[in-house]
Amino acid sequence: MDNNKIDLIENEVYKRCISEDNFFGIGAFYHIKSVVKNAIFLAKIYNADIEIVILAAWLHDIASVTNYSLYEEHHIHGLKIAEKILSDLEYDKEKIEHVKKCILNHRGSVLSEKETVEERCIADADSISHFDNVPSLFNLAFVVRKYSISEGEKFVKNKLLRSYNKLSQESKKIYENKYNSVMQIF
Repeated sequence: MDNNKIDLIENEVYKRCISEDNFFGIGAFYHIKSVVKNAIFLAKIYNADIEIVILAAWLHDIASVTNYSLYEEHHIHGLKIAEKILSDLEYDKEKIEHVKKCILNHRGSVLSEKETVEERCIADADSISHFDNVPSLFNLAFVVRKYSISEGEKFVKNKLLRSYNKLSQESKKIYENKYNSVMQIF
């Protein structure tokens, strides 16, 4: 695993997250960082390729933080951006293809079969990361989207419920206590 290249990718993601053009603001970086943390955790449990998981976790939302107009299909646009970044860093083509598949299939709202354990790690880490970043969800609801208190509470609660329900059955068992603890605030 080339930690220098991974550091370069993290820095690139961070730059895009702090850009004024990033609709989601710095909260997106905390989300992505949490996805990385949870993806590594799951990769160890599921015996996945850690390097693929780390790369895909850092790059899974690259299109969303680059250009909000790409958000609806950020999983499709993101794999193209990731391919360019990884190719420029001279990553192995086979690894790039594996990372692209993880990015393509990370969205729980887009029902797609997770063919590899790495894809499942990224999709599940993406979903559970919202439980690590509840303040960012409230920021998104109240500051960015300007919801009322009741609208914001409903938005965050529903987001968390949807996120938990998107988890694989195995990961639901792993994260059940975290889910129950966070939902206590509602």
